[in-house]
Amino acid sequence: MYTAIGWLLASLSITLLLVRGAIGYAQRRGMLDQPGQRRSHHLPTPRGGGIGIVVAMLVCLPGVLWHPPAAWPASVIASLLAALVLVALAGWWDDHRSLPILPRLGAQLLAVGLFSLGLLTTGLSGWWMPLLLIAGAWSINLHNFMDGIDGLLAQQAMFVGVGLAWLAAAAGQSALAAAAAVFAASALGFWCFNRPPAQIFMGDVGSGSVGLLIFAFSAMLWRVDPAWLWPALILSSAFVADASLTLLTRMWRGRRWYTAHREHLYQWLVRRGGTHSRSDVVYMGWNLLVAAPSAWLAWSHLRMALPITMAVYLAAAVAWLALKRRCLRRHLPRASHVAA
Repeated sequence: MYTAIGWLLASLSITLLLVRGAIGYAQRRGMLDQPGQRRSHHLPTPRGGGIGIVVAMLVCLPGVLWHPPAAWPASVIASLLAALVLVALAGWWDDHRSLPILPRLGAQLLAVGLFSLGLLTTGLSGWWMPLLLIAGAWSINLHNFMDGIDGLLAQQAMFVGVGLAWLAAAAGQSALAAAAAVFAASALGFWCFNRPPAQIFMGDVGSGSVGLLIFAFSAMLWRVDPAWLWPALILSSAFVADASLTLLTRMWRGRRWYTAHREHLYQWLVRRGGTHSRSDVVYMGWNLLVAAPSAWLAWSHLRMALPITMAVYLAAAVAWLALKRRCLRRHLPRASHVAA
């Protein structure tokens, strides 16, 4: 217990210190996100603060995942760290100067592939590799897509991290539970600087890394017992539903889905006059009132976990459609291009 608390405090402290330093670094290097028609903020804001989460995880994850009982094999730990470095480097490059889509996607697939190979060393069938590649790359990108207003991704990382820690502890995976808790503590440290109004944005170095870690922890929980994947997926239902439905809608309408836009539900909530804080509350409300109880229900009834997960995602789609239509019907004031 004392060791776990020590790692939690270390993760929080490292993140707080590095994010504070990243603000000054970004200002000196001109790494500022400027306001614009496709952005939801109204003041130039430093980016790249997610480097604090990355370094904290690189320092803390080996210690917690290697710690008995239920320690993970060195091959899995090493592959996870290598994957994190790859995704973070690609994101850090993109935060400094734009990185084309193909090299960025290539780095992401390589990272997910390395981590998946680590899981294969535990006896997992190689037939799962294509599915892991798709799921990992999508998790990285969807969390990048959802990082568009102050505090949203940070609070989601805290919620999912705590939820995965609880699930791992219930599964008897104390090392994985500690890793997810350390991740949540690091997200809390970043949130202190990113809560509305944000002093710094996470940047691609952070959003991609958060997506990778949520995928990796969920996959490791699935490796323990496939049934545990369903409550883990419920925890991410708000983000997965918004990102997936928005992407499918843009593809259906023939738009350039891979370009920057403001079509996600959280962006529409801001565009119709809501503040970043109120939009964050909408997502956290879903997490606390729907996702958390449903994840508990799926955990306590593992034989019914798949139908429960399907019901949650169906409800999320219905809620997304209802709120999106409400936003579209509402008259947008002239000042809706900036956040309140």
